[in-house]
Amino acid sequence: MKVNDYMKLPYNIIIQERNDNGEHYYFGKILELDGCMSDGKTLEELERNLKKAMKLWLEVSLENDDVIPMPITDNTYSGKFNLRIPKSLHARLAYEAKQEGVSLNQYALYKLMM
Repeated sequence: MKVNDYMKLPYNIIIQERNDNGEHYYFGKILELDGCMSDGKTLEELERNLKKAMKLWLEVSLENDDVIPMPITDNTYSGKFNLRIPKSLHARLAYEAKQEGVSLNQYALYKLMM
């Protein structure tokens, strides 16, 4: 694939509004492309700057024959993962879930979302 092919893919963009030392601006990064980031005083400026940064990031990666990650999509994940925890924590969570009248799965999800 070439740079323009990658530029058309639905990469995930994370945008944060920031106020540092009285200066207001927007910071953005491409989730899948480690170190690909930029900023701008407006969202439009951030978008332009982020596209330039992404193009340069991809050009350098292709020149160096680096592996370029594909976009993360909702289809990538099943919604399940296995987690090993100490028996004592498992027992405590099961007890707390029972006290709340919910399944262990529901209670663990609640705790993760806190």
